[in-house]
Amino acid sequence: MTPTAAKNIHIYLESNPNPNSLKFVVSEVLVPEGMSFDFPTPVEAEQAPLAQELFMYPFVDRVFYMSNFVTVTKKEDVEWIEIQDTLKNHIRTFLESGKLILDVKESEAPQQEETETIKKIKTILDEYIRPAVEQDGGAITFHSYTDKKVTVTLQGSCSGCPSSTITLKAGIENLFKKMMPEEVQEVEALG
Repeated sequence: MTPTAAKNIHIYLESNPNPNSLKFVVSEVLVPEGMSFDFPTPVEAEQAPLAQELFMYPFVDRVFYMSNFVTVTKKEDVEWIEIQDTLKNHIRTFLESGKLILDVKESEAPQQEETETIKKIKTILDEYIRPAVEQDGGAITFHSYTDKKVTVTLQGSCSGCPSSTITLKAGIENLFKKMMPEEVQEVEALG
């Protein structure tokens, strides 16, 4: 996340299940492995210069950084075909200039004691669920576990996605119930 010399950046676009989000995949890593940054509003993007610039477009509703991609969620009243090249060119120009995309450290949430059950939950999230969610331009992270309920945080294209509730209940919750039937009876998403 340090500034670098001017370079040639390649970007390609990937759609995902949320019709209002588009994933801009970049030819280099943007944030360290395992980290993600979600900016649901311009105020929360205060220390994220690229996100701030993208929010200047009236059609941008949310910005998310992870690994080697930026997911942009648009307002519903505009079509991707009208704005995708503008966003792609803006992201490319910003990155080629060598500017920082982020000027913050990830805040640390209070940590729950890591029991064997929590370790198993995190392993299932890491191995079975996170790769599919990331492929769709989002992120899922463990938040907490109490009373046989796993609470996760959904970010990026998963936020506000019409199919995220179905994915959460029919996919993620069912997987946990099958793999950890004694420990998990429900999965819930924050936000």
